[in-house]
Amino acid sequence: MLTTVIGNHPKLSPTSDGPNIRRTISQMDTGASSREDLERVIRDVTSDVIREQIDAGIDLPTDGQIAWEDGQTPFARGLNGFEITGLIRYFDTNTYYRQPMPREKIEWAQPISVHWYEYASAQSSRPVKAVVTGPYSLAALSQLGCYDDLPSLVMDLAHALNKEALALQEAGAPFIQFNEPCILAAKQDIGLLERASEALTAGLTTKTGICTFFKDIAGIEKQFFGLPFKVFGLDFVMGSKNYDVLQHLPDDRELAAGVMDARNTKMETVDQLVDNVRRISQHVSLDRLYLSPSAGLEFLPRVTAREKLVRLVEGAKQAQEVLS
Repeated sequence: MLTTVIGNHPKLSPTSDGPNIRRTISQMDTGASSREDLERVIRDVTSDVIREQIDAGIDLPTDGQIAWEDGQTPFARGLNGFEITGLIRYFDTNTYYRQPMPREKIEWAQPISVHWYEYASAQSSRPVKAVVTGPYSLAALSQLGCYDDLPSLVMDLAHALNKEALALQEAGAPFIQFNEPCILAAKQDIGLLERASEALTAGLTTKTGICTFFKDIAGIEKQFFGLPFKVFGLDFVMGSKNYDVLQHLPDDRELAAGVMDARNTKMETVDQLVDNVRRISQHVSLDRLYLSPSAGLEFLPRVTAREKLVRLVEGAKQAQEVLS
């Protein structure tokens, strides 16, 4: 059993004298800082959050998505055809993002996330997981713009993001995770997600995963577990019905179980985490299991996020001892 994270990590330093992205951006508006200063600060924060994950004992860290404004904007900016519009709420959270809108056919032009993946990999003593916003969710979180319907936009994004994934694979990414939370709010589109996933994973030989959060996959579990990914990420905090569908996970697939609440500062006990793993292990063997937070940790203070990761690793170790 391994531990991992969903992707994003709180950016603000826990100390007032630490590297501060917001302060640097504000200083850029007055000419007190430059674009080079901002990139240096992003590098410093990225190095810090990688170190925090590794020090906590996380087996498969990410770059924390420190260079991302949010999950959508970096990919929309990097693809040809999008423009970025006004702010809109991200799901039911207290965070906002600038909604992308396609002005013309969406196409991939050059690597978008490879630069930061390579930097993170160089800073880490452990393999780093690459994270990409999936085509269905990127489309669902965008306006249709010049597209006549959602499927057309989704499929163009699937082909474009496939090229991004191939570039990450070429850069050495051992694991690429595609985040697709939006399918849980529109389960009737599972067929569209199936077609998009086939296009998205074409030519990929590295390990791939699909990650959902904020709800459950009940009702679409058979189609979902049939998608062409090795690892399936489920939220067991806000999607408790996910416990009831695990018998449908094929024996040759793995599970990333979000058992630590990523949106609540209340700390789980080790016993609670062990109990969660015990329920999951009735259908999924420990050697096919990753433990993770239920979603990205950006919703928490940095100190709390670090404490949550430490507790997650403690729970994983205890569960391994008790249940092996």
